[in-house]
Amino acid sequence: MADEKTQESAVAVAEAEDRSPEAAADAGGELDREAQTEHKPQLSDEERLQGLEPDKLRQMMYDMLLARRFEEKVAEAYALGKIGGFCHLYIGQEAVAVGAIHAQRPDDYVMTAYREHVHALQCGVTPGAVMAELYGRADGCSKGKGGSMHMFDAEKNYLGGHGIVGGQIPLALGVAWKIKYRKEDRVIQVYCGEAAVNQGAFHESLNMAALWKVPMILIVENNRFGMGTAWERASSLYDIYQKATAYAMPSAVADGMDVLDMYRVTKEAVERARRGEGPTLIEARTYRFVGHSMSDPVSGVYRTKEDVEKEKGNDPIRIFADLLARQNILSQEELEKMDEEVKRVSEESADFADKSPEPGVEELYTEIYATEDVNGRLYFDGRKR
Repeated sequence: MADEKTQESAVAVAEAEDRSPEAAADAGGELDREAQTEHKPQLSDEERLQGLEPDKLRQMMYDMLLARRFEEKVAEAYALGKIGGFCHLYIGQEAVAVGAIHAQRPDDYVMTAYREHVHALQCGVTPGAVMAELYGRADGCSKGKGGSMHMFDAEKNYLGGHGIVGGQIPLALGVAWKIKYRKEDRVIQVYCGEAAVNQGAFHESLNMAALWKVPMILIVENNRFGMGTAWERASSLYDIYQKATAYAMPSAVADGMDVLDMYRVTKEAVERARRGEGPTLIEARTYRFVGHSMSDPVSGVYRTKEDVEKEKGNDPIRIFADLLARQNILSQEELEKMDEEVKRVSEESADFADKSPEPGVEELYTEIYATEDVNGRLYFDGRKR
């Protein structure tokens, strides 16, 4: 018996060493795709489709295409100087937000971090309102005062992007507590990146969420690089979903490059939350095809061009399109027409943003919670003291 335990310990140590920072360095930071998808069940095409109606599947494709073309337009506008400040694109990760938000209802809540444009679109914020917000214009969803990282639309139950790493998680916990306290039939999805998992707010919130059994689904978008640091270099535990065990919380791994796997895993968590069975932690294993932000190079610093190009072969849009084509749900010709449509919508959103006026100076003091001390005011607004 002792020998068996010794052998088991040796195997566990060996597995840990395989995912150590040193091993990652030896591998040049290359993504281990087999490790990323090892928890994904082997399903037939029919099982993957989960009995979803063709219209629902086509809508998912439309939403992913819109996300991709919209973000490409954002990158173009940023390069032209029409968008300033920080700007984090979602290209490559579209399946995560689209699949997960399709798994809940419009009256449910969504809250996320600062890579948020697609989440806002998926919640029903119009492309024009999102683009105008990126431009800092008055017709933006936050009246031009939030920009790329702080969009908000209460009417769409989109409770915003948040710039403080992990800061949105305890806020979402508060919303989930409100849902339970008022006995509402709703849930909240809250998203964060894998780097937020090492923040204290993540652990404190998971503990309280599990203790109170609130209807919260926490989705960790693990694109494997917290800014420019490979996950293996930052965490002693590679498998993020396992962190839920410390709080007796159900957890799951979803393939974040497969919109239907995201839908399947999130749907189970949403149904569990509605039954009053509490929160779920979902690790969505995904990959961004762009830099951390517009100021970050796509490759050449912490990942090679070859690595990025290799991962583009796992494009979530192409994976889904191929499946729909095999099942005679969406032909290549229909896909191309759909693509032309979302390109048009993206162009129109940019035109809308261009025509939107700058917010007035008086907007500087609207929608704030605290009454400022006169000595704390900024002296560029021209107000009389």
